[in-house]
Amino acid sequence: MTTSTRVGTAALRRTTSFRVRSTDASNAAAVPDSGLKRTLGRVDLIAMGVGTIVGAGIFVTTGIAAATKAGPAIMLSFVLAGVICVLVALCYSELASMTPVSGSAYTYTYSTMGEVPAFLVGWNLLLEYAVAAAAIAIGWSGLFGATLSSLFGVTLPKAISGGPSDGGVVNLPAVVIVGVLVAVLVFEVKVAAAVVKTLVALTIGVLVLVVAIGVPHLHGGNWTPFMPFGVHGIAAGAALAFFAYLGFDVVATSAEETRDPRRNLPWGIIGSVVIATVLYVAVCAVLTGVAPYPSLNNSAPVATALAAIGAGWIGKVILVASVIALTKGLLMVFYGQTRLVFAMSRDGLVPKSLCRISARGVPVRLSLALGVVVALVAGLLPIGTVAELVNIGALFAFVIVALGVLILRRTDPERPRPFRTPLMPIVPLVAIAGCIWLATTFEALTWLRFVIWSAVGLALYLGYGRRHSLVGRAGTEAVA
Repeated sequence: MTTSTRVGTAALRRTTSFRVRSTDASNAAAVPDSGLKRTLGRVDLIAMGVGTIVGAGIFVTTGIAAATKAGPAIMLSFVLAGVICVLVALCYSELASMTPVSGSAYTYTYSTMGEVPAFLVGWNLLLEYAVAAAAIAIGWSGLFGATLSSLFGVTLPKAISGGPSDGGVVNLPAVVIVGVLVAVLVFEVKVAAAVVKTLVALTIGVLVLVVAIGVPHLHGGNWTPFMPFGVHGIAAGAALAFFAYLGFDVVATSAEETRDPRRNLPWGIIGSVVIATVLYVAVCAVLTGVAPYPSLNNSAPVATALAAIGAGWIGKVILVASVIALTKGLLMVFYGQTRLVFAMSRDGLVPKSLCRISARGVPVRLSLALGVVVALVAGLLPIGTVAELVNIGALFAFVIVALGVLILRRTDPERPRPFRTPLMPIVPLVAIAGCIWLATTFEALTWLRFVIWSAVGLALYLGYGRRHSLVGRAGTEAVA
């Protein structure tokens, strides 16, 4: 970019009410002695992404979606959802390679649209992570209780296995698992990554077992008709399936703890989405191939399908695998949440005391504070109340990231890009269209909650963030 162009761009940005921080300034904010340690490699990132995306839902959502949305064509639904997610991941990868620091979509938005949109993206992602963590903890509690009952005949007392709305006092298993995983997180991030890799390997092992048992019993007649709900059913299935992929943002939040992030982040982001898509499609193919799709409309469709071919013992294995899958998913959601708030805290938009780093390179105070909040929500509220806002905030962030790629290609075309989104501008435009299309499936009440939450965030920004912002206090937009 020429000097005159840079000056013109800087002047344009300074005249706006949105303080835009350049990618150079964002990278400079993550100085080498900031405390976070670069210990994660390519395999760690892929495991983290797969660990977040492939949760217990693969044992439940796949069958229910086939029975109620798309029939055997649910395979195409997951392919369609995976394609949209890959397009978003390509946009993420370009921005992540240019700005390999914590914060993911929040940080990228700061460099493309400015401080106010960035705060709103971070605020909505914070809600997504917090709500998802609480919902997963509640689900983990239910599966843990079912596993104890199935394997050992032990039934937990109602008073300690459900919140007040469920007739209990506190959901103790949900609180305990939150505490255990926060304890894992306050060690070095390499410890958390090792735990996740182990749990991911166990989950994939069970999925491979499911596919291996089912393949010899595939019956083509179960795939006829292939699209009983028509093309609309494939689209409806894709809308449901897409939400299984929302967790790949966690990979981007690990940028500051990744070795050679400009090369490894794109591998982690795109690789995890592709691997997860293959796993989901394989499980869908087996389920709909070994059992008529209407029979899969229950809480344990994988176990139901395999029991029909004489493998009823697999039900107990799947229960254990579901607990494992939720454990790793919860750990990764916690991790992403802490790194997002860390980035916002470092920028002054939330209290800076939260981003203090321990000798192990971990934001311990932040991890403990968020853990207490999630434990209280998970221990006292029902899952239906806390699970309604997860998806819309993520789609909002995805659209903003794709727009950011388009903006930076226009405002700063000569900046080095270690990874370049291919087929510009088609990829980001299709990604935006796909996310908006999926967002149209939400109920009006979900949109209303989204607007209210965003309004609360804007009020907090105006009351605290704008006055304490490092960029604002420096009196400059920090444009390169």
